[in-house]
Amino acid sequence: MTPISKILRKLGIFGRGERFHGELEEEMEFHRGEKERELRDRGMGEEEARHAARREFGNDLKLREESRDVFGFWWETTLQDFRFALRQLRKNVGFTCTAILVLALGMAAAIAIFAFVDGALLKPLPYRDTARLVGVFESIEIFPLSNLSYPDYLDWKKRNTAFSSLEAYGGNDVILKTASGSDPVHVGRVTDGFFRTLGVRPIVGRDFHEGEDLPSSPRAAMLSYGTWQKRFGGKTDIIGQSVTLDDEPTVIIGVAPKEFHFAPVEPAEFWVTMHASGECDLRRSCHSIYGLGRLKDGVTFAMALADVKAIAAQLEKEYPDSNRGQGAALSPLSEVIVGDVRPILLVLLAGAALLLIIATINVASLVLVRSETRRREIAVRTALGASPSRLIRQFVTEGFLLVAAAAVLGLALASWTMQLLVRLVPAAMVGSMPFLQELGLHPRVLIFAAAIAALAAILFSLTPAMRLTSPEMRQDLAEGSRGSAGTVWRRMGSKLVVLELTTAVVLLVGAGLLGKSLFLLLHVDIGMRPDHLATMLVEAPPKPYADPDPAIALTRRTMNEMAALPGVESVGITSLVPVTTWGNTSWFRIIGKPWHGEHNEVPQRDASPDYFKTLGAKLVRGRYFREDEDGTKPFVVIINQALAKQYFPGEDPIGQHIIFLHMDSKPMEIVGIVEDIKEGQLDTSNRGAIYTPINQDPGNYFMVVVRTAGNENALLPSMIQTMRKIDPGIATTETSSMSDRINHSFSTYLHRSSAWLVGGFAFLALLLSVVGLYGVIAYSVSQRTREIGVRIALGAQRGAVYKMILREAGWLAVAGIGAGLVCAVGAATLMRKMLYGTQTWDVPTLVGVAVVLTVAALAASFIPARRAASVDPVEALRME
Repeated sequence: MTPISKILRKLGIFGRGERFHGELEEEMEFHRGEKERELRDRGMGEEEARHAARREFGNDLKLREESRDVFGFWWETTLQDFRFALRQLRKNVGFTCTAILVLALGMAAAIAIFAFVDGALLKPLPYRDTARLVGVFESIEIFPLSNLSYPDYLDWKKRNTAFSSLEAYGGNDVILKTASGSDPVHVGRVTDGFFRTLGVRPIVGRDFHEGEDLPSSPRAAMLSYGTWQKRFGGKTDIIGQSVTLDDEPTVIIGVAPKEFHFAPVEPAEFWVTMHASGECDLRRSCHSIYGLGRLKDGVTFAMALADVKAIAAQLEKEYPDSNRGQGAALSPLSEVIVGDVRPILLVLLAGAALLLIIATINVASLVLVRSETRRREIAVRTALGASPSRLIRQFVTEGFLLVAAAAVLGLALASWTMQLLVRLVPAAMVGSMPFLQELGLHPRVLIFAAAIAALAAILFSLTPAMRLTSPEMRQDLAEGSRGSAGTVWRRMGSKLVVLELTTAVVLLVGAGLLGKSLFLLLHVDIGMRPDHLATMLVEAPPKPYADPDPAIALTRRTMNEMAALPGVESVGITSLVPVTTWGNTSWFRIIGKPWHGEHNEVPQRDASPDYFKTLGAKLVRGRYFREDEDGTKPFVVIINQALAKQYFPGEDPIGQHIIFLHMDSKPMEIVGIVEDIKEGQLDTSNRGAIYTPINQDPGNYFMVVVRTAGNENALLPSMIQTMRKIDPGIATTETSSMSDRINHSFSTYLHRSSAWLVGGFAFLALLLSVVGLYGVIAYSVSQRTREIGVRIALGAQRGAVYKMILREAGWLAVAGIGAGLVCAVGAATLMRKMLYGTQTWDVPTLVGVAVVLTVAALAASFIPARRAASVDPVEALRME
């Protein structure tokens, strides 16, 4: 007896069972003895009576099993089942490793993607009663959810009846003065009740007081938790101290909680009061902020939307010049924060789920095959008295062991996959995805993993159990038949393979459409040559460069110093580089043409004389800007072809004049037309754009674009050093090559990541489905060896055998691919918003997937077909 057994005996666990067995044997022996005496009294011989009594009582082992089931010694049988299951899995290492690996891959993909979905879509936002929070926007034709003007916000705040509080927020880049110089930092500009509306309280210090956001109040700031730890060492005595932001002393009043984030303006190091006092803040036609509202109790989303639309209509009547066509829109705050990433996450989750289905089907097929090969074992155990419940319990134990091993491996792979996917996110986008910071195997993710593991365990347990209890199986066990079992498996396995192929087609078509979209996106005409371009954002302190003359002097010196760097071919300056946004718009009208107060809204960009040459943009007609065109010269503009076609159809715009709808705007002559430059994201259509000379509207915030003959990334450190030499108080950021900007842009990342991930799922699905088809055909051939041997013995040609096997595989492939194509078109319709330049029923993609899967299916079937055609009829018949 082992030490463990001795301990269990002392605890009474095994002792109780052994006493039961002893008493059971005595009871059975007593009744058999009584029956023998009764039979001998009837005249039977002693030996004959003994055998008759045993026949009447039945199988001793079966009686003991039934008695144990009734008495309830579940721990002993469970331990026995566990040990037996381990021996069975070790005995079939190939099956065990294959099943665990296949299932682990499917589970890892599903768990990893679910972790992203959980962090972005399911995890509650760190605010109070999030369902009552909404984003408040103005709405125009080209921007359904556009930003507000500060005067409009004040009117909405005063007139609305739907919100218990209505606040405003925005983002801005400022310069932080430090002991080592100047650092560019991103800040969130908020009104005084912003944090109270969210229901967020500082962990150190206090919140903003009412009225602390007014221009007359001292400037105050709240630190993000990360900034508190990184820049100030987590010291509590920082409260009350002052920092300098854009040359303005700002008092630190508090620290935001560690879990707090607000994605629309992240990554924000400081949260500062709005202090709306700039030119844009005071102008009703300048839109630079967004609204955040908390619905009153009893007010629905629809009621609030009707309220703000009514206010927008009132303002349009009161201020027709600035508010013409300015509607209103609301959006749940959860949509505002994660709306852009929701489609890709749902697509990836669906893809991972399909891959998990294929993996599960494959393992279920393996389990079925294995249960068919264990028919003799089951028959022997049944003959020896094993009850159906005991056999089922054995299969359940094996299924749970298999899934447990796969789940452990799947969790490890999922954790590694999550870390890999996070590292692949461009650094510039990490800040706007705060849910990535706490990504991991959190309780909800583990519960999800446990749920799919439990479902898989139930499936793998019930699959052989249902076969065991079926009338066909019992008949096969009784007859010892092979042929009918093989027929049953071929019928069930073929259905599973069709389902696998259908699912694989859906994933392959999805990957093909996303891949084609990515290809078209990366080859879209952006109106410039992005190679050999280095870019950098320059932020100069506002006070020294507030006037036009020092601002112009700064831009000119910047261009001269940059042009002197080795390998530089040309230098340009602009207010915003291409492939960024269609925002930063202005209203204009054409002088000399009828105008009825409508808002012709187009993106406006400042540009230096050599800017278009540096980009590699082509001049269609007219000329570029001249260096001497400053505020003392007549105002001029350059327009793009889209604007020329829209507003000057059939005429030459050169020489005509336009004017911005600003109070101090002056007429501007159109002096040139350039080809359309993709100012917005790659997946957006071109729009009209206006370019103004930077010397006629200078500022302390601009982008430097440098074209170099060599590696543009190698030039970036020299560009930073040059700006520090010009003025140590100038901050530089967003240093990057133009190619990297395009490749790491939001639209490119979404299309690329979805294409690669779904493509990876599709590749695994193709591999698993082809392996599944191979398994079915190979098993079919093994079960039909005698039949094939007889056919060949009767004169069947080997080509006919090839044809017979390949026809069986072909029908399965046709059924699976046909059903898959229908399902794929439906699935593609659901993800049509993620496609660029591609139809959901793209014929080349559908045909290509069908051809690839057909070839793969036939290739997988060729080996079993070859084996069948090589059968020696004499050996086949001898084996039977």
